[in-house]
Amino acid sequence: MSATDPSRTLLTRRGLLRSAAVLGGAATLGGALSACSSSSGSGGGTTLTHWDFYDSQEPWVKNELALFGKAHPEIHVRRTKNAQAGYDNLFNLAERSGRTPDTFFLTKQTVPINQQVQKGWLLPLDKYATAEWVRTFPAYSFVEGLNVFDGKIYSAPFVGSGPPNQLFVNNKVFRDAGLTNADGSVQVPRTWDDMSRAADAIVRRSGGRTYGLGFGNGSTNLFAWWFDVLIRGAGSPGGSTGLDLRVGKYTYGTDRNYADLTNLIMEWKKKDYFYPNSLSVSDEIARAYFERGKFGMTVGGVWNEAEWTAHGFTDYSVTTLVGPDETHKAYFYRTPGSALMGINARTKHPDAAWQWFSWWHSKAAAVRWVQKYREDLSAHPEANASDAIRFKPFAEYVALQDLSLPGPQPWIRNPAASGVVVAPVQPDLGAFVAGVYSGQIKDISGALTSLGERSQSALDAGIKDGQKRGLKISAADWVFADWDPTKPYKWDIPEYPK
Repeated sequence: MSATDPSRTLLTRRGLLRSAAVLGGAATLGGALSACSSSSGSGGGTTLTHWDFYDSQEPWVKNELALFGKAHPEIHVRRTKNAQAGYDNLFNLAERSGRTPDTFFLTKQTVPINQQVQKGWLLPLDKYATAEWVRTFPAYSFVEGLNVFDGKIYSAPFVGSGPPNQLFVNNKVFRDAGLTNADGSVQVPRTWDDMSRAADAIVRRSGGRTYGLGFGNGSTNLFAWWFDVLIRGAGSPGGSTGLDLRVGKYTYGTDRNYADLTNLIMEWKKKDYFYPNSLSVSDEIARAYFERGKFGMTVGGVWNEAEWTAHGFTDYSVTTLVGPDETHKAYFYRTPGSALMGINARTKHPDAAWQWFSWWHSKAAAVRWVQKYREDLSAHPEANASDAIRFKPFAEYVALQDLSLPGPQPWIRNPAASGVVVAPVQPDLGAFVAGVYSGQIKDISGALTSLGERSQSALDAGIKDGQKRGLKISAADWVFADWDPTKPYKWDIPEYPK
């Protein structure tokens, strides 16, 4: 998986929480195929097999299956819901055994999409993806090197681009601590100092019974989420990845914001602002504790909202990009286009598969995704009108989409860069922060320098490996010296495929 593609990083990050461990330690394809299934249609006519890993989004998926079945009774879609953990291995095993489904969520980590195209795994969609259909999507939705290869379309965008992580505020906890404005609204933090003052007030006013901050790191290392919410506004455009594309380098050890934020987190810990078992409880338990008011602030993503709504908890506020001051010196960044689903190049039912693929990516389905089920933003901007959403926390999230700016990426300027595979670095940022938090790591500066050097070595090795494989790339592809992180980046690519 390329560490330079935030849309790919986002997919994995969200999937860790959105996907239940349905597969467990399945070692065989037969065992994996026992994952949860659902269907559309009556079972007559053409039967399609479909794989995805949407878990908390399942109500939307099931509704679309039902609607599709009514509109196309001649097509029966047999869906298998997998866990994202292990999905890459499952899919690769299916390819080797010739048991790949007709439509499927794309695997992106072990085999990049361009290699899947070269291997003949994906069906080119140009027979179906007419210019009229393509233009139902906004400009820059189909990009060479991402979902277009050698001029042929292989996938399409689905989820829109917004800040992937947010700071959640429990309104009742804030009101109880006196953290309200003159109009009665809660004082949602805008700066690091605001968070410190709020945490202090919560602890003092509750007599230590309620904590200012909390998280659940026991099952998923999520310190990277905290860094993305808190460090970008400070002027570190690489966020948790540490990769500053202005210089094409990992700056964990040279950008003082990383050390400053680490020290701030430790200051909060020493002052007992954090729920004390945050390092050991799971994120699921931490979300429940936040809901019950054990602490006033936590970091997560939009996927939290569906769970809280199901529990009847709606009294919270949402924000992001909380920095040292209210002036944002960097933002979240989006890339043009994205790729979620593909069609099997060997499917016996390409026309029916396209019908399901186009239904999934339609504007009507997008409106239901955002407005009715409140799952996330959509690639269709018409669906993302926050003023049409009556549920305030989700409307607040949708309104944050303006904090995600167009940003540079190597593979936009040089599509060959999409073939670079950067090996994951361990221990990563999350492990580093957990080590500092637990007291195992004392030398913050030295550990950050080491993380930056190891990350840089992994990128350099990925570039060299790509060059050996014939890719026309260089380290210069990762440098955008004239980029201003406070302004939208202008992509020098066609708005639509020719």
